Amino acid sequence: MRILHTADWHFGKTIEGRDRLAEQVAFVEELCGICAEERIDLVLVAGDVFQSPNPSAAAEELFYYAVDRLADHGRRGVVIVAGNHDNPDRLCAAAPLAGRLGITLAGLPKEELGPTSPGAGRVYRVDGGQAWLELAVPGVGHTAVIAALPYPSEGRLKELVAQSLEDKDLRQGYNDRLAGLFGALNTRYRPDTVNLAVSHLYVRGGIESDSEQQIQVGGVYAVDPLIFPANAQYIALGHLHRPQYVGGTPAPCRYAGSPLAYSFSETGYAKSVTIIEALPGQEVNIREMPVASGRPLVRWRAAGGLAEVRQWVADGRDRDAWIEVELEIVKALALDEIQELRAMHPGFVTIRPVFNLQEDRAGQEPARLNSMPLNELFIRFYERQNGGLRPDDKLVEMFLELSQSILSEDAADNEGHDSGEAAG
Repeated sequence: MRILHTADWHFGKTIEGRDRLAEQVAFVEELCGICAEERIDLVLVAGDVFQSPNPSAAAEELFYYAVDRLADHGRRGVVIVAGNHDNPDRLCAAAPLAGRLGITLAGLPKEELGPTSPGAGRVYRVDGGQAWLELAVPGVGHTAVIAALPYPSEGRLKELVAQSLEDKDLRQGYNDRLAGLFGALNTRYRPDTVNLAVSHLYVRGGIESDSEQQIQVGGVYAVDPLIFPANAQYIALGHLHRPQYVGGTPAPCRYAGSPLAYSFSETGYAKSVTIIEALPGQEVNIREMPVASGRPLVRWRAAGGLAEVRQWVADGRDRDAWIEVELEIVKALALDEIQELRAMHPGFVTIRPVFNLQEDRAGQEPARLNSMPLNELFIRFYERQNGGLRPDDKLVEMFLELSQSILSEDAADNEGHDSGEAAG
């Protein structure tokens, strides 16, 4: 059986208000092409199909288009579990129709995934139950038993995982509960089936990026690598956007990562899907398949100021990228300069001025702080905190008046304290 593992599509997600739908459409087309070229029998989608629990109509339309294409008229299996961004009920609203095409949509951790009617030349569920299914795929001489556990928060489990509110107890209770769930699912595996697990959760030790909405509070929802079913041949995870293996698990375990870079903390990440070749009772073969859809996210640091940015744009640097610009300047940008920057490159997402004070640029040694007058200390502090902008005279005067008032009160308190000690 040839399996493709993907996750964290986040349909509907933007970057600082810039629409990414065209890139997400391109990814779907690329993904469907990979499935055809690689003769994929089964697609596992490990959660966060949408960015929002209330996705736009365009995002939902793209999702339905994607799963219909992936299912290939029922000839290819598709199993999708909900992530923390997904609304379980909304994700699974079309489950009765999807099941006829061999598409399994699992929204809640305790959801029953019963068998479906077999059709000529179509994928169907041979058997199933709470968070597991056995899937038959046309042309494959064995079935797959899949532990399919959607994002298992305490709220979606609809149970308390610990009697105490202490982080340590919550963490242990949550870990034990998931270990129990996976332990029960482990009993469903057989020697004559391909045994898989798919879920959306955070395993301790994984490398995160800024674009992930944390699913753990104080580490409570971070689980131990040993909780997973020991008899699984491959464990497909979603949530972390950087493709990576998880160490210390009883079976090969991997985050597929997001197909597009969704924050500038993901600059430099190679995006991919994971392809697995599996036979019952044998070690699986795993390889990473790069995906090229989506505009890259890059950072520019222009030490030469506006002139350097103009030159880079004229040279065609990162023409098709989304760009975060850090612009070193010595004075605030004028309005016409700001307008010029915004119009200079359609991919500029963030323009962050970084002020360099003239004395620092000239390499002059700063004056000793303890020898500076109070007003100069305040001006220096204000400039540092506000990117080099100088406070007006009225603000400095107000600061000095407030400082003098506080110093006078402190002096009076000290005199009273000294007098009391003398009287004693």
